[in-house]
Amino acid sequence: MNRSESEHVQPPQLSRDAQGLLFDDDIPELDDEAGYRGPTVCKVVGITYRQLDYWARTSLVVPSIRAATGSGSQRLYSFRDVLVVKIVKRLLDAGVSLQQIRVAVGHLQDQGVEELSQITLMSDGSSVFACMSANEVIDLVQGGQGVFGIAVGHVWREVQGTLSELPSERPADEIEPVDELAARRAQRSAAG
Repeated sequence: MNRSESEHVQPPQLSRDAQGLLFDDDIPELDDEAGYRGPTVCKVVGITYRQLDYWARTSLVVPSIRAATGSGSQRLYSFRDVLVVKIVKRLLDAGVSLQQIRVAVGHLQDQGVEELSQITLMSDGSSVFACMSANEVIDLVQGGQGVFGIAVGHVWREVQGTLSELPSERPADEIEPVDELAARRAQRSAAG
């Protein structure tokens, strides 16, 4: 994330009131334990499972609830993971390089929930800038550096609305698959 080729953005700490121009809606509380399987994430974001799998294997966006543990296992993505995947998709659609997207994702993952909802990502197509205030956005646009922006708070609400209509699950709710043949052998061994 940089403001120019050599200067890294160190966003100032701003109060929620200072963000009024960018975000006027409150961000709702999230269920941190709810998880979403890959097909659900793909549906929300508008990507193929192959893309999602590649992004997970290359550590672009790794599921934070449960990673794949082998053939047939299901990754489980948190709401925050789905949000980041959606932002990655938007940045790719805008022509931002994968290298810059990795930098942006790293910056997003370092932010707390409250800070994340206040970020507006701006890009000139090659670099990505993290803006925490309306003044930073205006400075970028006036300097000719911002071509498009992604208000993370808006994407947050969009993803939340879509996910509310789709199935979620909790890792604790899952029952480990039972190997029936092994269970029968164990029963026979115990009985005889």
